[in-house]
Amino acid sequence: MEEPFKRKTISFYKYHYLGNPQEFRDSIYRDWFALNCFGRIYVAREGINAQMSVPAHHFDDFLKTLGKYEILKGIPIKYAIEDDGKSFYKLTIKVRPKLVADGLDDGNYDVTNVGKHLTGLEFHNFVGQKNTVVVDMRNYYESEVGHFEGAICPEADTFREELEIATDLLQDKKDKKILLYCTGGIRCEKASAYLKNQGFKDVNQLHGGVLEYARQIKTANLDSKFIGKNFVFDERLGESVSGQIISRCHQCGKPCDTHTNCANEGCHILFIQCPECAEKHEGCCTPECQEEKNGKTSGKKPKAKKFGNSRKYRKSLALIRSEQNLKNTKYQIPKLK
Repeated sequence: MEEPFKRKTISFYKYHYLGNPQEFRDSIYRDWFALNCFGRIYVAREGINAQMSVPAHHFDDFLKTLGKYEILKGIPIKYAIEDDGKSFYKLTIKVRPKLVADGLDDGNYDVTNVGKHLTGLEFHNFVGQKNTVVVDMRNYYESEVGHFEGAICPEADTFREELEIATDLLQDKKDKKILLYCTGGIRCEKASAYLKNQGFKDVNQLHGGVLEYARQIKTANLDSKFIGKNFVFDERLGESVSGQIISRCHQCGKPCDTHTNCANEGCHILFIQCPECAEKHEGCCTPECQEEKNGKTSGKKPKAKKFGNSRKYRKSLALIRSEQNLKNTKYQIPKLK
């Protein structure tokens, strides 16, 4: 937090066979640690998926390291929409069985037979057209704070669930043009291949994800069809794309799109909390968690919760609408045109 220099938050991925993922992991760790890079990087036999924070004064040297490896040569880099440089605080590079935990047997379908890659501007022009279906391939807590206009946003907690729910919801739409999107594009690589294997013919995906879409729309001076905030998996937890707030505090119902983790370490559930409720509840999701945080209980994990973005506890918007009857309160989010 006290660094006197600026950092750039970036992300990139590539499917590319690696003969020795551990050896590759160790090599890039040495290169990037020497440049004081931070980030969360996953390496697998099928490639790499990275979100990073790179010191601005080392950025050219960082780019040079990419040229050392076949997998990283010419790899497309996506830059954060809103960036204060405080996205990551350490360098973590892990070897995993897969880049994205989809629960699928890749041997059952051709993972390279992916959908058509659309630029941000192409995707923008298709959104809202007749016989076109837009599908959010992210988790529910991501789409809750931001999504494309008219998109199908399955209430899924994991990518594996997302694939199952989305496929089921689209069964009667196999004759439609399917538009898939996610944060940076990597989940759509697997999702588009899976849907094509399920019989969908016209499958398309937003190349570079919401991050690249936002950049292209800004450059073209167009009104964004992505409304709200783009959730990101780092300390920022989100960056605004359209400037609109489309979600609400899970506790009072006030318009809010700030995610936080419950301050009770025995819970730590992700939920949306406005500044007023954060102060009132000391960053906790329930009175039970607040009591436990302050040492006023036995220390056992609360048996019941009312809020949070895990399906086990989720009520969020449904709870707010039904129990607080927001139609008659001062907390009204204007309808989008």
